[in-house]
Amino acid sequence: MAKGTLGRLLFKYSWPALLAMSLNALYAVIDRAFIGHGCGVDAMAGVQLAMPVMMLLVSFGPLIGVGHSAVLSIKLGEGDKTTCEKLVGQTVALKIALYAVLIPLIYLNLDRVLAWCGADQVTAEAYEAARTYLQIILASHIFSHLAFGLSALQRAEGGAIRSMLCMVVGFGVNIVLDPLLIFGTPTISILNFSFSIPSLGVAGAAWATNIAMALSCLWAFGYYWRGKTAVRLRLRRVWIYPRLFVRAMSIGLAPFLQQLMSAVIVASLQLAFTKWIPDEAARTAEIASLGVFSAALILIIMPVLGCQQGLQPILGYNWGARRYRRVLDAFKLGFWTTSVLTFVAFVIQVVPPFPTWIARLFVDSQESALIALSAHDLQLSHCMIWCISINITATTYFQAIGRPWMAVALSMLRQGVVMLPIIWFLPHFLDDKPFAIWLCMPVSDVICNVVTILPVMLHLRFLSRVRSREERAD
Repeated sequence: MAKGTLGRLLFKYSWPALLAMSLNALYAVIDRAFIGHGCGVDAMAGVQLAMPVMMLLVSFGPLIGVGHSAVLSIKLGEGDKTTCEKLVGQTVALKIALYAVLIPLIYLNLDRVLAWCGADQVTAEAYEAARTYLQIILASHIFSHLAFGLSALQRAEGGAIRSMLCMVVGFGVNIVLDPLLIFGTPTISILNFSFSIPSLGVAGAAWATNIAMALSCLWAFGYYWRGKTAVRLRLRRVWIYPRLFVRAMSIGLAPFLQQLMSAVIVASLQLAFTKWIPDEAARTAEIASLGVFSAALILIIMPVLGCQQGLQPILGYNWGARRYRRVLDAFKLGFWTTSVLTFVAFVIQVVPPFPTWIARLFVDSQESALIALSAHDLQLSHCMIWCISINITATTYFQAIGRPWMAVALSMLRQGVVMLPIIWFLPHFLDDKPFAIWLCMPVSDVICNVVTILPVMLHLRFLSRVRSREERAD
C-alpha cells in the first residue's frame, strides 16, 4: 500500500473486486435473462417492479459495509488492531439488527410497497410475478447482507482474492440452479427412484438466489472461523460501539444515499410510465424495457465500480499514513481509468448494433417490438454516460479520506438534485412522454459532471501543494 507501484496495486485490488461485484450483480442479470426468454414480458416486468424494494434493501449494504471497510483501511494504516476487530464485530451486529427490523416491516406492508412502485397499474400477471418474486427473495436478505459486508472487510484488509471467492461461490450455485428451478427438469430415474424438478418460473429464480446467497454467506464466515484473515472475528466484539458507529456510518452515508436515491429513481420512472402512458400493455412494455436497461447498466457499470472498490483502500491507507503524494497520484490514476471504462460503456450501449444485441440477451427473439423498444431506450438513456467519471471518482475519493459530507453531496447531485425533478417535470413540456422520461438521464449526466469539477479542482490543488512540500523535504 505504501510503496508498491500504483498501477499494479489498483489492478491487484480492482480485478478481484470487479469480479466479485460483477458476479454479485449477475444474480439479477441471469435471473432476467432466463425469465425474459422463458416466462414472457409480464414476468420480466414483474421482476423489474420488485427492483426498487430490493435496491432499498441493498442500499443498507454500503451504509454498513463501505463505511466500516473505509475506517478499517485507515485503522490498519495506523496499526490499531483492536479497533479493527471491533469494526468487524460491529458489521455483523448491524447486519443482523437491520434484518430483524426491516424485513418484517416490508412483509406486513407488501401490497402497499408494491403499489408505491407502480405495480398496481400494470397487467395482473405482472403484478402477481412481482409479488411472488419479492415474497420469496426477502427471506435471503440476511445472508446476502452478511456475505457482502464480510467480503468488503476482507477486501479492505488486503484479502481481495478471498473477497472475490465469496462471490464466486454464490454465483456458481445461482447459475446452475436458475435454469433448473425456472424451467424444471424431466423425470430422472436413478436406482429405481424417479424424481423431477417442477417448473417454478419467477419463484424458481427467487429460490435459486436464496440458496446461492446462503452458501456465499457460509463461505465468508468460513474464512474468519479458520483464522485466515488479518483481522479476527471474535464473538465478544459483536456489538455496537457508538463512536465507531458514528464514524463508519458517516462515511457509508454517501453510497447509502446514492443507492437509496437509485431506488427512488427507479420507482419514480415506473410511476412516471404508469402516469403518462394510458395503455396498460404499453406501460407494462416500458417497464419491461426498464428491466433490460437495469440489467444492461449492471453489466457495463460493474467495471467502473470495481475500479472504485480497488481504489478506495489505496486512497484510505495512504491518507491514514499521511502519504499525500501517493494520494494525489492514485486519484489521477483512478480518474483516467474510470474515464476509459465509461467511454467503453458508452460505445457498448449507444453505438449500433450493440444495443440490439444487449436487448436480445434479455428478451425472447419472438418479442421483436420489445427488442426494438429496449434498444432505443438504451441508446437514449446512456448517450452521455461517458462524462460521469469525474463524479464517480470524486465520490470514492472523499469517502476514502473520511470526508463524508462532500461525498454525500456529490453522490446525491446526479439523482436527487437533478434527475428526480426532471422525471416529473419534463413530460409536461414534451409530447412524446416516454422520450421525455428517458431523456432525464443524459441531461442529469451533463449537469452533474459540470458541477463536480469545481470542488474536485479545489481539493486537487490542496494535494498538489502538499505534494510540493513533500518533494522539497525529500
